[in-house]
Amino acid sequence: MTVKTARSSHVAIAVAPVNLGFMKLGAALETACADAGLTQTAHVRLLGTEARWAAVEIAVAIGEQNVSAARQIISEVMDPACDIALIPARNRRKKLLVSDMDSTIIEQECLDELAAYAGLKDEIAAITARAMAGELDFEGALTERVGKLKGLPLNALEQCYAERISLMPGAKTLTATMAAHRAHCLLVSGGFTYFTARVAQAAGFHAHQGNTLIDDGSALTGDVGRPILGREAKLDFLDDAAFANGLNRHDALAMGDGANDLAMIEAAGLGLAVHAKPVVAAAADAAINHTDLTAALYFQGYTDSEIVWKD
Repeated sequence: MTVKTARSSHVAIAVAPVNLGFMKLGAALETACADAGLTQTAHVRLLGTEARWAAVEIAVAIGEQNVSAARQIISEVMDPACDIALIPARNRRKKLLVSDMDSTIIEQECLDELAAYAGLKDEIAAITARAMAGELDFEGALTERVGKLKGLPLNALEQCYAERISLMPGAKTLTATMAAHRAHCLLVSGGFTYFTARVAQAAGFHAHQGNTLIDDGSALTGDVGRPILGREAKLDFLDDAAFANGLNRHDALAMGDGANDLAMIEAAGLGLAVHAKPVVAAAADAAINHTDLTAALYFQGYTDSEIVWKD
């Protein structure tokens, strides 16, 4: 169970709750790869046996098969509790992490939670859901939602962060491990710098970018600083961070859940959909739906002994 996979064209990875058992998980992945028409080129390699997750990978060669179609077959064959990936074997360990914040690094949508202090959570959340699904223009939806919060006292932001915002399980472990292996970690959000600054520090990111809520010193004015950070700006920040660190898009892992994350997810060497809307999941290289953000490390080939456990 220790054969390396570096010479294979692709690697199939499965991550599941540890009670599923890594032996059973490995056997199931072998069957799924065969059903997908993939040629197994090495034995199952064990990645994770810690208290929470079992993780295995198999080196495979892909002939005429479509990678997306093969991935879909593997996903359908595997246990529903698994998260799976089928990705190129080369350049797996990324040197740049660019992640969305809301519903990706944290478990909430900050603007929805902030709206609760104005008694508008349900109304705002309905607009957020449509915007993240790609049904609404992001900039227009953002300015509409923020406009509804005009007059909200500034102390509501502090209260919201303290009472309602929590990190996604595995977030600190993901950043700590990638940083320990000399990756640069950037949090980039269509949300707001009040929250990105605090979440970035709590989760262990090196830098953050977000939109700015305008206030008059005591309350929100209902406006947002310009230019608004949206889909294309996120990709620009990925490119800027790559250039600054002597990297390129292939060296990046981009993660997100909403339509405004699509450009960076599609451009990155590894694009991950995290509890994502269907339009994002369809465009991503892999998805995390059932485990936690530690799966993003297993997908890159990290083993339990290499992971810096923080969660």
